[in-house]
Amino acid sequence: MIDKERALRDTLCSLGSVVVAYSGGVDSAYLAYVASRTLGDRATAVTADSPSYPDRHRRLAMQIARDFGLRHEIIQTHELDVAEYRANPSNRCYFCKRELYTHLSRIAAERDAVVVDGNNADDRGDYRPGRQAAREFGVRSPLDEVELTKSEIRELSRRAGLPTWDEPASACLSSRIPYFHEVTSEKLQIIETAENALRALGFRVCRVRHHDELARIELGRDEMRRALEPELSAAIVAAVKAAGYRYVTIDLQGYRTGSLNEGLLLTPTFAEAKAR
Repeated sequence: MIDKERALRDTLCSLGSVVVAYSGGVDSAYLAYVASRTLGDRATAVTADSPSYPDRHRRLAMQIARDFGLRHEIIQTHELDVAEYRANPSNRCYFCKRELYTHLSRIAAERDAVVVDGNNADDRGDYRPGRQAAREFGVRSPLDEVELTKSEIRELSRRAGLPTWDEPASACLSSRIPYFHEVTSEKLQIIETAENALRALGFRVCRVRHHDELARIELGRDEMRRALEPELSAAIVAAVKAAGYRYVTIDLQGYRTGSLNEGLLLTPTFAEAKAR
């Protein structure tokens, strides 16, 4: 693991100057931290702000940048202005990443830098249409290149003192909306409000899957028993209805990444692997 971190630093040095696609999640925070410690001012962490980006992630990204002295910039992206993105096809992430990398590539070109992202070795088996956009823009994935896995990144982040080391997996708010149902800023706001309410009730791992008037809540399996306690379940229903839903359900399968991919029929010509 330490050898991999050393290889990561060598890889970053070979790039000279980098622009890190920095969401504030586990992987991008660790990459931004190592890039900053390795390259100094030649490493810039850039956070893309949009309605699909949860406010809590934005605040965490800003906090880490302040606490660890990262060179940090926030830009506005406009994926909701892209008709293909709003239509929410199964490769929606491609259009989001294309918008992101258009901006980051422009910044990198002005600074003679290379755009890097936080994909790691464990991501290779996931269904990630955004990787196509990364390839088109020549984005590098140093964590993947040096074979760093998610568990290793968490441990190295813990040793570095990064608060993200044990953060739950994260994804944009649009991932809560079923494919082929339009993505709107109103839906994203309702989802974010409902998830914030669940966290305020003490749930650490949660997703609110948006099915029009119905909220399908996914919780960490170790938190589901607590959610069914009469007083707390009543509080959940009240809070989620207050966010804008008429019906509230808890998915008995619990939280799993990319559960809305379960209805897709993926083929090798369309997907890199089975649904995440």
